Amino acid sequence: MHEARIQPYREQVAAEERRAAQRYAFRRNQTLGLVLLAALICLWWLLHTNPAWIFPAGWWRP
Repeated sequence: MHEARIQPYREQVAAEERRAAQRYAFRRNQTLGLVLLAALICLWWLLHTNPAWIFPAGWWRP
């Protein structure tokens, strides 16, 4: 619940720092989750596609 009283300056600064730390952690976790989701989609696509499209015959020879 939001407090209606006026906070001292140091409490305001401490609260802003806590919110900034929480926001940073949230954004970090959100970014990590999106990267993980993209990696899983790419892995699923790689495993469910025709292997000849990814590794055509003779791809390892110059």
